[in-house]
Amino acid sequence: MIEQIHNLPQNMVGFRSSGEVTQDDFKLVNKKVSELVETTGKLNYLLFLDNSPADFTFGAWIQDALLGIKNITKWNRAAIISDSETVDKFTSFFSKIMPGEFKVFRKDNMARAVDWTSEKIDIKE
Repeated sequence: MIEQIHNLPQNMVGFRSSGEVTQDDFKLVNKKVSELVETTGKLNYLLFLDNSPADFTFGAWIQDALLGIKNITKWNRAAIISDSETVDKFTSFFSKIMPGEFKVFRKDNMARAVDWTSEKIDIKE
């Protein structure tokens, strides 16, 4: 399931995934992403993974890919919060082929991820 994370800065949108994630879960994501892009002209996105990428159904992966393609020119900053080395490696690869900045933060760095995603801080690697 995917739930929206509330009480975030207005220039970003965030979600928490847990358990099995299906194609239907992306209805909320697509709606909120579209609203943010319409309001700000760019996409600052945070995803907190409380599960494994293996918990995403095939339909969910297709919807996730379509989200990326639909908003390809709008991606600005995307934070993935996970303690998984696999997610870190995938995000590093993905960031080389997508516009915008993508970073992985450990679960105990949620506040720093929000600050970076909302453009409150910059992080140089």
